[in-house]
Amino acid sequence: MSTFTLHDLNSAPEAAKPLLEESQNAFGMIPGLHAVMAEAPVLLEGYRVLHGLFLDSSFNADEKTVVWQTINVEHACHYCVPAHTGIAKSMKVSDDVSNALRDETPLPTAKLEALRNFTLAMLRQRGELEENQLQEFLAAGYTRQNVLEVILGLSQKVMSNYTNHLAKTPVDEPFKRYAWEKKSSR
Repeated sequence: MSTFTLHDLNSAPEAAKPLLEESQNAFGMIPGLHAVMAEAPVLLEGYRVLHGLFLDSSFNADEKTVVWQTINVEHACHYCVPAHTGIAKSMKVSDDVSNALRDETPLPTAKLEALRNFTLAMLRQRGELEENQLQEFLAAGYTRQNVLEVILGLSQKVMSNYTNHLAKTPVDEPFKRYAWEKKSSR
């Protein structure tokens, strides 16, 4: 496997430097994912744009976490699961929700479980859902807008999860305490 560079402000391509400066200012560090993505500035920019758009989606903090972590766990992303555990804490998501997602155990509410099941179906079936799967999601209290927002979240996470798999991105220091390894295999 090729080695990917963890870029900093000195080594990054010119087009990535302003993006890394923004990351440094926003997080007080350059997250490893951003450092790797800087090799392809358009990927880093695209990821950041999708992240911002997903944050602006109609989902609440618990629901955003369910979408993100469902995908991260399914993809067994060694970097994103710990990172999003820390992000969930900063968003005031309960440990009950975070732990259920990380451990693949039932979520505290039927509505959140419906969101996880729908997200998994979208991921595993590549959007080729049966009508009853869509109707079950809508019956749980979600909307067609939410259907499309799951696709947005999935798009964002494919970018990060695949990058982290290839680059073996080291987990950032603030998230090491949330280290994670997939318990089940499919």
